[in-house]
Amino acid sequence: MIDTTTNAGCTVLRINRPDKANALTGAMLADLCAAVRASDAPVLILTGEGRVFSAGADLDGMKAGLGTSPEWESLSGAIAAYPGLTIAALNGTLAGGAMGMALACDLRIAVPTATFFYPVMRLGYLPQPSDPGRLAALVGPSRARMILLAGQRIGTDEALAWGLIDRIVAPEALIDTAMSLGEAALAAKPGHCAALKRMTNGDQA
Repeated sequence: MIDTTTNAGCTVLRINRPDKANALTGAMLADLCAAVRASDAPVLILTGEGRVFSAGADLDGMKAGLGTSPEWESLSGAIAAYPGLTIAALNGTLAGGAMGMALACDLRIAVPTATFFYPVMRLGYLPQPSDPGRLAALVGPSRARMILLAGQRIGTDEALAWGLIDRIVAPEALIDTAMSLGEAALAAKPGHCAALKRMTNGDQA
């Protein structure tokens, strides 16, 4: 249910469970994490099949404790540590724990119909440890509280204005746009992208 393809130096990881709104099982989380760690491509693109990027955790998995599984944090940590350029190409709505993998990416682009919400207040769960800090770094503390504490669902225009996403893209151009954003990283010398990532994170190159 996780498809991996490589094209012109870009590895694309695609969540492929559209009949279940790309809801993630524990096995899918483990497969995503393993695929991220196994990739050595200069550009890594995360996307989904169908009209939803991911609805978050699978409902049956939630009943078995998936909502508090450390696999979510392992996945976002693997993405954050990826030395190349990581791009979340959001083909639709991003919800719940799936927010973590997009927050950990370097760039986020989304189709016009996407919405964004993280209903941890309503469900009574805490988000995975790194998610609130990454969210606040992108949108600011107050807007992070709008999403996490007030449970607000936001659309792409607001997400773009807040800094949660970087560009709104037509569905048919989503992957091509992601690949075009990776052209500079593909042409760079080995290690250059990782050095720039450290500098934009406030670390010494």
